[in-house]
Amino acid sequence: MSSSERVAYGSGLPVDPLWPRAGNWPVPSGHSDFALIGVPTWRTSISATNAGQTPDAVRAMIPRYSQFAHSGGRPLDFADHGNVPDPDADEAATIAMIGAVDTELLVALGGDNAATVPTALGRWGDRLATAGLVTVDAHYDLRDGVSNGSPVRRLIEAGLDGRRVVQVGISDFANSAEYAARARDLGITVVLRDELLGRPMADVMAEALEVAGSAGGPIHVDLDVDVCDRSVAPACPASVPGGIAAHELRAAARVAGKHRRVESIDLVEVDATADTPDARTVRLVALCVLEAAAGLALRS
Repeated sequence: MSSSERVAYGSGLPVDPLWPRAGNWPVPSGHSDFALIGVPTWRTSISATNAGQTPDAVRAMIPRYSQFAHSGGRPLDFADHGNVPDPDADEAATIAMIGAVDTELLVALGGDNAATVPTALGRWGDRLATAGLVTVDAHYDLRDGVSNGSPVRRLIEAGLDGRRVVQVGISDFANSAEYAARARDLGITVVLRDELLGRPMADVMAEALEVAGSAGGPIHVDLDVDVCDRSVAPACPASVPGGIAAHELRAAARVAGKHRRVESIDLVEVDATADTPDARTVRLVALCVLEAAAGLALRS
């Protein structure tokens, strides 16, 4: 979907003038507080995926919910920049397109985890030397080559300081000793899945964002939905039993949205065509979009 080819989502849903629905945000006409963009990467995925179809599936799901949050906050101006055309084919053009978005907070809908690289680099621009990264992900994403398993390594090779990278949710049986050593050697702060047990996600994210923002630069937050338990994220090829709960991912999105240095968030690794009949994974992504907006509304 390009910005000139708009679909009105939710047209078959009940209408209540006292219960306005979220979504169907306008084409940008200047600066926005909150912007959505689709980055439908999929060609370099290690696992077979149709993740390129997910951005529009999420857009179609958002109107099932309202924008009202009990936390309150300031009103927001929303914009939807459509989808980047074939982001796998021309990463430089994708970076430029994302860099041109005039917004306080950009949420990128993947696509697989390859979407993280152009989204982060596009938002950071010439501030890479002070930038930070937080990933909420079961995997290190430090593989060699170019794939959905390499975005963290690629960003560090582009100039990101590994000491301002925090990886939350790294899981057993989903990684290797070699990549664990690579993370350690790069100075990455790692919070294992087991370390999250009994700790509020909001507290963990607050600490992670302090590390990532320690140089005073922009922060990108990568929310890889396969960090979640497979029961709530069955459309993620790599999700496993024992991942984090849906409410924990939603909490991470809200805390990220609220932090003043977070300029971009991505939601990745969902194949909407592999979801359950109730679309529970796509529903979770849609709610994370709204959680990020609710967090942004609370920024001072």
